[in-house]
Amino acid sequence: MSNFVAPEVKKFVAWDYVVFAALFLVCASIGVFFAVKERKKKTSKEFLVGGKQMTCGPIAFSLTSSFMSAVTVLGTPSEVYRYGASFVLFFLSYALVIIFTAELFLPVFYRSGITSTYEYLELRFNKIVRLAATLIYILQTILYTGIVVYAPSLALNQVTGFDLWGSVVATGIVCTFYCTLGGLKAVVWTDAFQMIVMVVGFMTVLIRGTTLNGGSTKVWEVAYEGSRLNIFDFDVDPLRRHTFWTIVIGGTFTWLGLYGVNQSTIQRCISCKSEKHAKLALYLNLLGLWTVLVCAVFCGLVMYSHYKSCDPWTADFISAPDQLMPYFVMDIFSSMPGVPGLFVACAFSGTLSTVAASINALATVTFEDLVKKCFPNLSEKISTWISKGLCILYGVLCTSMAAAASLLGGVVQASLSIHGMCGGPMLGLFTLGIVFPCANWKGAIGGLLAGITLAFWAGTGSFIYPAPPTKSIPLQLSTLNCTLANGTEALTTAAPTAAPDRPLLADTWYSLSYLYFSAIGCLVCAIAGLLISFITGPSKGEDIPPVLIKPVCNLFCFWSERLKVFLWCGVQHDSQEVDFEKNLHKVIANKTGTDDTFRNNINKDNKRQFPGYNPEEKSYTNMSRETRL
Repeated sequence: MSNFVAPEVKKFVAWDYVVFAALFLVCASIGVFFAVKERKKKTSKEFLVGGKQMTCGPIAFSLTSSFMSAVTVLGTPSEVYRYGASFVLFFLSYALVIIFTAELFLPVFYRSGITSTYEYLELRFNKIVRLAATLIYILQTILYTGIVVYAPSLALNQVTGFDLWGSVVATGIVCTFYCTLGGLKAVVWTDAFQMIVMVVGFMTVLIRGTTLNGGSTKVWEVAYEGSRLNIFDFDVDPLRRHTFWTIVIGGTFTWLGLYGVNQSTIQRCISCKSEKHAKLALYLNLLGLWTVLVCAVFCGLVMYSHYKSCDPWTADFISAPDQLMPYFVMDIFSSMPGVPGLFVACAFSGTLSTVAASINALATVTFEDLVKKCFPNLSEKISTWISKGLCILYGVLCTSMAAAASLLGGVVQASLSIHGMCGGPMLGLFTLGIVFPCANWKGAIGGLLAGITLAFWAGTGSFIYPAPPTKSIPLQLSTLNCTLANGTEALTTAAPTAAPDRPLLADTWYSLSYLYFSAIGCLVCAIAGLLISFITGPSKGEDIPPVLIKPVCNLFCFWSERLKVFLWCGVQHDSQEVDFEKNLHKVIANKTGTDDTFRNNINKDNKRQFPGYNPEEKSYTNMSRETRL
């Protein structure tokens, strides 16, 4: 029971529900619009990748909206409130992630003409590697998406009074509805709308909060006095939760695993009508990421300025740090009906975009990597209906996983970490294929297993034995000016004591910063994969189509043509102008265990898929005026 008297904070009123319902209505309407507009287009390719005719603008908005889920809207301000503004250093991580994605991974994926990123793994290695990666991705995404739905619903329910299961079910139904009806185009344009709602929600909170707390100068002064502006900590200790190095290096690996080789991101990029548009979408998206990050960090500083003398979390007015942001919104907008509804719409915009992206990506991966392998001769009409059915199936599964997440309790945080622990080894696997021509399929499988094993070992251990407070260093929060109940003395936060009987690894390996889990998985996968490849016999570069390899050595060996060719490991990069699709059957024929039926289907599919690809311009010519957005 709280030792303090909680101030009265109003719950949702009718106008808040009206504003919030409007968001869901607009999103569903976009799905209906594209279902009607695209009704004459029956192909599964149109449904899953928008006919490769999307432009950079909506894709950029969509990427930002999907990348910034409700976990960002609710979690980042809370993070800054408790630990300081060092989170803004992700500014650098995002930049590195976009550069690597645009210049290293995207060109390979786009030019190879794939729909699922895991198709690349079969072209580069074989079916076994593709299947292993696909199954890991499906399980990881379903679990993560369920938590993305449940976590904000729980936080908003306990603070705003908004019905928990009503919001969970509404989110699942609306996302499934517009994904199933409108396909990728509906997802992209809905994301663009949700991105605008997200920024407007943030700006409304910022303006109101700053005004109530004496202006931006006063907020800055209070944040400085509370040590919230100690951003640059160059301590190299990997056990420290957030330092310059853990955020810039570890953060880059973490988000590159979720971004550079993630199906939901790459699917949007390859839906662009040219590689130039895809790259431009990524760089424009970077501006969006920076905007949302800065808004979230400043919201955290404004929130600290408002509660510097009466912390609602320490005073037990709320039960979890993630509830700080909705509590703050209900507090400062108590006299302005409808505005809290806008913020809830802002938070759920992040959730809707992430869930929709996941449903669409899961449907694509399942159809391309599993259904078409089992039933290679499906007609386009049946393929489209199966794709829509998969959207419905995954919508139900993700919503059901939200119900399961409610039973996990403290495991929710560990479940969120699964995304990072799986993303690192996946990043290592794709890096092996794209950067190292010598890597073979045995090295790929061995590296993937080694990376996942080590990353999960570190992640699971850190959950069971949390790092000591000396490594996480939460900043002081005060309840000095809170109203006492029954004459209780005021309290300040005290660092929790370490659990007794901790094993030897608890204060070393298990205390590693969570941002390094992805880096461990990636590096172990790459190193183990290369060692196994050399032991079992490296791949011959002459057998690998140049389009599947990115010759990064060209950047460092520009001064020596002979050394550059040597580091190509036999890959014929000087003949890259050869049309990849014409030689695809040779690639498939060389893959272990690929049957004739599947090979014939690949050839047939590539002959009819998006005619007019120009390898020199790296773009697809528009097939009709109707397909343009």
